[in-house]
Amino acid sequence: MQPDYETEYNNRARVPEHPGIIAGWAADAAAYRASAFCELGISYGPSARQYYDLFKPQVTKGDALVLLIHGGYWQALDPSFGSHWARGANLRGVPVAVAGYDLCPQVELGHIVWEMQQAAAALWRQYNLPIVAAGHSAGGQLAACLLATDWKNVDPDLPDQLVRAAYGISGLYNLKPLTETSLNKALGLTMESAERESPLFWPAPSGLTMDAVVGGAESDEYLKQSRRLTDVWGLEGVRTRYEEIDGANHFTVLAGLPDPESAMSRRLAELAGA
Repeated sequence: MQPDYETEYNNRARVPEHPGIIAGWAADAAAYRASAFCELGISYGPSARQYYDLFKPQVTKGDALVLLIHGGYWQALDPSFGSHWARGANLRGVPVAVAGYDLCPQVELGHIVWEMQQAAAALWRQYNLPIVAAGHSAGGQLAACLLATDWKNVDPDLPDQLVRAAYGISGLYNLKPLTETSLNKALGLTMESAERESPLFWPAPSGLTMDAVVGGAESDEYLKQSRRLTDVWGLEGVRTRYEEIDGANHFTVLAGLPDPESAMSRRLAELAGA
């Protein structure tokens, strides 16, 4: 029997206290911007939303930069909600760029994938550091796409392994089920475009690293999304890890990022060589 995709993917209905959590993100993010060593609003493209905020450690210990991508089902939020998610990695010596992108339905989802490729390329050109792509929800899809990108197709001058690892937090890797939900009103996905933008169906980035972390209290579909990607890519030579965070829902799953002692921050720092 097919799952009820509308219920399975409607995270805001599943977590009725989400407005307070998101308001808390905005407040914590503003507080971190006020105290952090950061450069805000660095443009990587012509659109007003094509920018990143860079948060720097006092002492850099790693050899990579984390590109952190917010969620919101490709149709909500912006980097200002996630500044504080850089804190844990910063305190472990890792620079973090929190990136924005245009939203559906103003642009197609495939255009957002292209925008994140442009953001990653801009970071490489500016800082000459490989990237660990990390993202929540829709950002998890974008992070996995970056890991699986053929960078020579983006620009022949870019290195093959511009993104060496990805860390998906409650990510979406097969977008086909979304075509049967109300979310698709803004996304406008066909079955063909859903498959095209699903990293699960891209050539696996063999030899690279993909972590898929998901809240233990999330829907079965979200657990399946992360498990399937790590299973399929793992069989194709990707170093994969699957992890459930006990008791976390789709919003509280991010709670470890500001804490330098959390398993999440430790793992991001490890992937970044710190």
